[in-house]
Amino acid sequence: MAKRLLFIGYNFSPELTGIGKYSGEMMYWLAKKGHQCTVLTAYPYYPHWKVQEPYRKNRFWYKKEVKRYVSGGELQVLRCPMYVPEHPSGIKRMVLDTSFSTSALARMLPLLLEKKYDWVISVAPSFQFGLLGVLYKKLMRAKHLHHIQDLQIEAAQDLGLIESPRLLKLLYGLERFVFKNTDVVSSISDGMIARIERKAQKPLFFFPNWTETTRFFPIEDKGTLKKQFGFKPTDWVVLYSGAIGEKQGLEAILEAAEALGEYRQLRFVICGTGPYKENLMRMATEMQLQNVDFLPLQPKEDFNAFLNMADLHLVIQKEKASDLVMPSKLATILAVGGLALITANTGSSLHQVVDKYQMGLLVAAENQQALNAGILKAFQNQGNKAIQQAARVYAEQYLAIDKVMLSFNEKLNQ
Repeated sequence: MAKRLLFIGYNFSPELTGIGKYSGEMMYWLAKKGHQCTVLTAYPYYPHWKVQEPYRKNRFWYKKEVKRYVSGGELQVLRCPMYVPEHPSGIKRMVLDTSFSTSALARMLPLLLEKKYDWVISVAPSFQFGLLGVLYKKLMRAKHLHHIQDLQIEAAQDLGLIESPRLLKLLYGLERFVFKNTDVVSSISDGMIARIERKAQKPLFFFPNWTETTRFFPIEDKGTLKKQFGFKPTDWVVLYSGAIGEKQGLEAILEAAEALGEYRQLRFVICGTGPYKENLMRMATEMQLQNVDFLPLQPKEDFNAFLNMADLHLVIQKEKASDLVMPSKLATILAVGGLALITANTGSSLHQVVDKYQMGLLVAAENQQALNAGILKAFQNQGNKAIQQAARVYAEQYLAIDKVMLSFNEKLNQ
């Protein structure tokens, strides 16, 4: 049954990585199924931390985009201006969140005069967007689903970005208000749901990040792929692909490259963009590393081949983050049957799911020696085919977009 759906979140298509990728694919999927969808979002900025072309000239104004489908569905995207810091910090991110909340609220007010939406869907981060969802729910008597991609307040507290007890008390109080006035809370991992369960006395819905298993799939001929991307067929490529931020601990990749420099076949590749990339490049130069390559984000049409080119994929997580964040890049790595080396400590939800399905290699988080040893062991032990096959099977069974979205669609129709 077709519904009218209002989405609120500043990350959206055409962002290729992170939350924007999933939010965009979710709303396109729903519109193609016949739903009438309106999206309150920002101009694409992530992971570059700069509004991207061709949107830059309009970034201080509102913009409307409409796409209609043969199913009768429609996707109306309302882009709102917001402050985007070139070098994000804890305070600057709060200003960013508040600036979008303010401009999105101004754009939402005219929607109160239109036909009611059946559901309003808010996506955290930021938790502030849940307040907008609650406001619409209260005024229009709609249903509200608050989807949590990242436990933002806990992450900021654990990583030391917010230390003021008063500010933390205020933020947690606002979050509790959102939970209390929301119909359904959803999240992407068992560990995150367990944490939310302790705070929100609401129905919880498991809504994992997915992957397109028809677009991302295994390719056997790695030698040809390596030549395609400028490497020798004999190179053994260790790849990190994703956002590059200061708090992710990616310096560990450079330390590993230095420690394993005697193994000439090893090539460390850092692919992506972000505010910390230039710092890493400067560090690699100062360390005189000859076995590290920095590459830009790859075009979408080349990304399956690019991921298949790698012999080992690095999923670097901070010790305190492995229960708070299920890394989105992991889903695509699993889809291509990639061999993933994941930093996650015993007891975390990430460690539990990877260990249960035997679909990756696990080493202790924030432990340089463990990371170095894990990379070397994977390099010296070429018999990891069973792990790669398990990765692909898990992606097909649990992460295929149609399976995940059909379950979500059923939730909206209940």
